Amino acid sequence: MTTQDDYPVLWPVPTRWADNDHYGHVNNVTYYSYFDTAVNAWLMHATGTDIRDLPAIGVVAETSCRFLGSLSFPDDLRVGLRIARLGRSSITYDLAIFRVDGDRLEHAATGTFVHVYVDETTRKPIEIPAVIRQAAEVLASAALRPQD
Repeated sequence: MTTQDDYPVLWPVPTRWADNDHYGHVNNVTYYSYFDTAVNAWLMHATGTDIRDLPAIGVVAETSCRFLGSLSFPDDLRVGLRIARLGRSSITYDLAIFRVDGDRLEHAATGTFVHVYVDETTRKPIEIPAVIRQAAEVLASAALRPQD
């Protein structure tokens, strides 16, 4: 069973009023937005860089999501991040969405997210920028450490 302890980073992401669909819960497609927000916000925080200013662009080449529980506005969320694979030009993240329920986190979804870095002009794959690779290596090594 996956828990928040399986993820070295738990990035806060609030739900928004517009996230709810006609049925009163967060629409499935919005979970992907939470993944995208958490990964890119964490990258900016971990690198101290506005990643939009780098000569490489991280394009999303693949995503997946397994829905385990329902979310609704105004839920407070934590998106768990860990590195599944760090390649030459791509990073595969394992992700999980947890709903804050008092002092515990309720597991609502798991997913994957693949960033492929491409040249901003040619859009051809290039090496992961050094500043991003450093942050990803730290996250990857944190995921390998035994939990307390």
